[in-house]
Amino acid sequence: MKRNLIALATASLVTSMNTRAESPGALTPELLEDLRDGYEMDAGDRARHNAVTSTEINKLALNREIVAGEDGHFSHKIKTKGITNQKSSGRCWMFAGFNVMRPKVINELGLDGFEFSNAYLQFWDKMEKSNLYLEDIIELRDVDRLDREWLLVNEWLVGDGGWWNYVTGLIGKYGAVPSSVMPETHSSENTSTMNKVLARLLHSQAAALIKAGEAGSGEEALRTMKEKSLKEIYRFLAINLGEPPTEFEWRYKAKSKDEKEGVTVEVADKNLTLAKKYTPQSFYKEFVGVDLNEFVCLYNDPSQKMNAHYRFHRARNIVGEDDMNFVNIEISQMKEIAVKSVLANQAMWFAVNMSEDQSREHGMMEVDLYDYETLFDVKLDLSKAERSRFGAGASNHAMVLTGVDLKEGKPTKWLVENSWGNEKGNEGRWTLYDDWFSEHVYTIIVHRKHVPKEALAIFDQSAKVLPAWYPGAKGIDSK
Repeated sequence: MKRNLIALATASLVTSMNTRAESPGALTPELLEDLRDGYEMDAGDRARHNAVTSTEINKLALNREIVAGEDGHFSHKIKTKGITNQKSSGRCWMFAGFNVMRPKVINELGLDGFEFSNAYLQFWDKMEKSNLYLEDIIELRDVDRLDREWLLVNEWLVGDGGWWNYVTGLIGKYGAVPSSVMPETHSSENTSTMNKVLARLLHSQAAALIKAGEAGSGEEALRTMKEKSLKEIYRFLAINLGEPPTEFEWRYKAKSKDEKEGVTVEVADKNLTLAKKYTPQSFYKEFVGVDLNEFVCLYNDPSQKMNAHYRFHRARNIVGEDDMNFVNIEISQMKEIAVKSVLANQAMWFAVNMSEDQSREHGMMEVDLYDYETLFDVKLDLSKAERSRFGAGASNHAMVLTGVDLKEGKPTKWLVENSWGNEKGNEGRWTLYDDWFSEHVYTIIVHRKHVPKEALAIFDQSAKVLPAWYPGAKGIDSK
């Protein structure tokens, strides 16, 4: 009997292998043999094998000519001070938003340095995302559990990612405060575990909402349940991040000279101003005062129609706010607009695919900075449109443009302020070459005054909705 069972099992295995082998496109024994017979490691490949099996690939592929050619000079730089550090969090979009505003505060007040509290805005971002998630659960409670949108809503949940419209929505509703008023915590800088526990808490609350809905509770009753759940979310966030202030005192070292009147100002205690009370909203209004609604999002995705208006479905963090929307323009026009913004000393929020050809060690971004084609003797041709099509190209990191190097009126490279601390890059800054801009920059946020009227008019058109799973739609969360 045992011998018969073994024979049957063997026959079944052989049949299964033959069936797989006969399937169209399968790796058949004959094809595998042909692959083996068709390759013999020559001297070049043996050298490559010896190198890449003992050394980190990027060190071997680094294009030394590009590194040696960087002189560190730019024809125009925006005056900035200090480098911020998002640490182990995906808040680059938030840091970049505040880094656009910091130069105005620093330069107008004559400060040695200044930072906004990202922990303050992070608290409200998590709170709003939690509320949005539970609202989505109420909305989608009857859909199939394998529905693609349902799966994405439950996957994104309360991650760190975001877009420019997340910044404007939060500041418009909650204002801003100095970092000294609500400093960073371990959880704000290291978000992984906090996010995991918060997601579990929200899933638990979502399960209760689903059960109540199945038992016959209507939308109004479910929303009442949700509002009770939010109290637990608020408590959890306060434990991790601290409770955000509604009012606070702040003072700073004033300028020693009134530049407008040319009169020396004598202030006691080494130019320290008197403490004054602020709300987060009044602080933003007094020291920044910029109408963020005057800024627009311009995009470059060659896989979509140019000079058209789009929006990413569900790309928002606040219930009732608009989804992230943009006008898709040619990269040459995007560069012209970006140059105008930088020359006007307006630091500019922008988003890129940071996964390609950039070096944290050297602070550089350039096409073929890592020459994999020569190292492995292969062709890696892929256009920007093709990368978008295959999900291999989309915005995943936000930073700030603070300079440009022009030759005969055309940009050759750009100066970038990052939020990874001053230990990375060139003391926290990167040189972004113009070819890399063409290939890997997707989004710029600029004041309307720098954008041609024809492009602005496109925003008045009805936006084509791109699904929530479109590459880049979920928001930027690079760490």
